[in-house]
Amino acid sequence: MNTARLTSTLSTIALAFAVQSTVDAQYAPPTPLQPFPGFINTYLRNQDAYLANWDVGGSVRLRYELRENNLAAPGNSDFASTATAKGTNPGGISNDNGYFADKVLFRLGYTDKWWGFLAEGRSSSVTSDNRGFAPNAPLGASPESDGPMELHQAYVTIGNHKEFPVSLKLGRQELSYGDERLVGAFGWNNIGRVFDGAKLRWQNSWFGVDAFVTRLVVPDDNSFNTSNDYEYFSGVYFNTKKIPKNWTEFYVLARNVGTGAANFDAPFTTPAPYNTSARDIYTIGTRLRSATNEWGNFDYTVEAAGQFGDWKRPATGVRANERDAQRAFAVSGNFGYTFADAFGTPRIALEYNYATGDSDPNDGTHGTFDNLYPTNHKFYGYMDLASWQNLHNIRAIFQLKPHPRVSLSLEGHLFWLADTHDRFYNVAGVPRAGATIGGVNTGATGSGLGYGLNPSYGSFVGTEIDAVCGVILTKFSNLEFGYGHFFRGAYIEDTFSKSGSQDADWIYTQLLVRF
Repeated sequence: MNTARLTSTLSTIALAFAVQSTVDAQYAPPTPLQPFPGFINTYLRNQDAYLANWDVGGSVRLRYELRENNLAAPGNSDFASTATAKGTNPGGISNDNGYFADKVLFRLGYTDKWWGFLAEGRSSSVTSDNRGFAPNAPLGASPESDGPMELHQAYVTIGNHKEFPVSLKLGRQELSYGDERLVGAFGWNNIGRVFDGAKLRWQNSWFGVDAFVTRLVVPDDNSFNTSNDYEYFSGVYFNTKKIPKNWTEFYVLARNVGTGAANFDAPFTTPAPYNTSARDIYTIGTRLRSATNEWGNFDYTVEAAGQFGDWKRPATGVRANERDAQRAFAVSGNFGYTFADAFGTPRIALEYNYATGDSDPNDGTHGTFDNLYPTNHKFYGYMDLASWQNLHNIRAIFQLKPHPRVSLSLEGHLFWLADTHDRFYNVAGVPRAGATIGGVNTGATGSGLGYGLNPSYGSFVGTEIDAVCGVILTKFSNLEFGYGHFFRGAYIEDTFSKSGSQDADWIYTQLLVRF
């Protein structure tokens, strides 16, 4: 194979793989009508063609969210009535929340034939956020504030896949694999997620494979973010298109968290979910996705993952600090059909997600699936109330593009606990625990006052309906609107049977401007 043909083949594979990882499974904003490198890049390249090696630009994202009966974190008071919520929060803050979030990114990059670099700064701030007054949260803090300026990414790359199959990326970087069910950049979040480490890639016309070793970077508002010395994430991720009509991926991922992870930045408080318990969990999985246009109007994605290793029990309770064997798995399937010749090319899809819970907290085996480092906002309801842990989830999707500048998505979700002996986990993978209401510990089994371990409660958590609209305003800006309503089920009603519960609502509007 000559060099030109190899270059073309690799470029096609890379482009198709990038597109496949962003469409079909979830709502995506409409694609810009024309490429836009940014105002600064356009100016520089008009001055001198050699400046095309440089990449100078960024974005500003402004978002307002309004929530009723759900603060968004840490989740102990989700769906609780206002009176109940006031009893759980210092200062009598209600269980409603409305806040404004802004994220500014500015990047400087350079690409030469055999090497390159990228430095990206970020400012993230949130105003009028009640989450800092929620139970177990640092008083007055917002989990999505990280400023006034932070180093989001900073890495160097060595290699050229047009000339040689191996490349290296070294430094602070985002990790994104598959459709981000297990490993994602968490772009919806006002801070996002990055790692410090090294990634080696082997890529040719047959396959691509990444091998990486990293440490998770922990946000620390008003201080420089550092990676957790006690939390390592490493793995091997393989993809190929050699199975006809499919993209196929295999992966082995290792999450190794030491006992010092929760307090590594003392005397500062490590925020949830970064203050995770010690564990050594290994995930083996595969993902199969239909190749674009290979199945006519049909598309599908299926993924399955199993976990082994061990998980350290809490410092209090039965068998405190002992290690339980990790034995868990999760599966997901999304099947869709696009009416290509109809107005707006509507797509309908049905998705099922399952992840194991822990059936017996005292049997020496930990059965709760570890969701790792996902972008859960894409999958289990846009209200961000659930994660891929101890979960049955049925999802119905309807997507429409009535105009080249407009995308619409309507979704419905049904949620059950996979095992009522385990907890209901929030979007960050944090178990909803019992709060204290009127001096009563609501974690007690069957208390009817708050979340905890309640095997006698119903398993049906509830139903969520979401509607999202995206509009391209200009070549450099787009606008989004969204609404969600959660109808509480038997599990929620049983959880707050003695103190009252309510359905939850969520509204957002977002403006993104690239420069």
